Amino acid sequence: MTTNSLSYPNSKLWLAAIKPPMYSVAIIPIWVGTAVALAETQTLSWEIFITFLSSAILIVAWINLSNDVFDSETGIDQNKAHSLVNLTGNKSLIFRLGNLFLALGILGILAIAWLQQDPTVLGIVLLCCFLGYTYQGPPFRLGYQGLGEIICFICFGPLAIAAAYYSQTHSWSIASLAASLIIGISTSLILFCSHFHQVQDDLAAGKRSPIVRLGTAIGAELLSWICGAMFALIALFSIWGIFPAWTILTLLSLPPALQLCRHVGQYHNQPDRVSNCKFIAVTLHFWSGLFLGLGFVLSAL
Repeated sequence: MTTNSLSYPNSKLWLAAIKPPMYSVAIIPIWVGTAVALAETQTLSWEIFITFLSSAILIVAWINLSNDVFDSETGIDQNKAHSLVNLTGNKSLIFRLGNLFLALGILGILAIAWLQQDPTVLGIVLLCCFLGYTYQGPPFRLGYQGLGEIICFICFGPLAIAAAYYSQTHSWSIASLAASLIIGISTSLILFCSHFHQVQDDLAAGKRSPIVRLGTAIGAELLSWICGAMFALIALFSIWGIFPAWTILTLLSLPPALQLCRHVGQYHNQPDRVSNCKFIAVTLHFWSGLFLGLGFVLSAL
């Protein structure tokens, strides 16, 4: 990162800092959890769905902004031109803005709890927020111990989908739990792929990410196995009748999975070439989640 890149931020840097594609991690769990609820109950509360979706987007905005703030404190982002803290030069502003987004997001979940006279969804979301804070926030900084992917899996998989499903049904479901495993894996892959190009920065900051621990070559091999396992689980859940037959549509997201595995396999040790792999992972996450949810919706129709 050069001084000029910070002194004269352009639209591309700001777009990279805001991370619009990353908000699919907020949308997809709510979509899938709601789709499973629709398939099993044949009912849908649009009011609850829209409120929950809006709140999830606001909470993910808090996560992104607060992570920039916390990373600026450890120095790991000193070479990251598209950090919002580096772009604005105002850490306190980004911190306050992130907390505002969090408050608005929690307010939406409070509205759901109040409307339904049931605090269950609020409790689940608050647990997600706490775990999200432990990822980068002091004194925990569990992401620096290589636990970020586990936290990501739990928050955006089982917890988020359970909350979305419960908000529609006030009950629990084996199908929603199975779906949460798929979404948890695909979400964690995004974070996993974000480490390939920043091994040196992670090492310098003392961050023991999975790629730092494993090395990029083993990480690339593991990525292929994880992608394969995700699609194998979808097939198994369909065969066992846990998923409706329509969820086989999820196989339409195989092309970005293959592209991701080939790209990382070829360029895993070339930071400039592999740095875009997390966006391929976002594409995989979006399309696999979209088709998985669509499979449940079509089964309801």
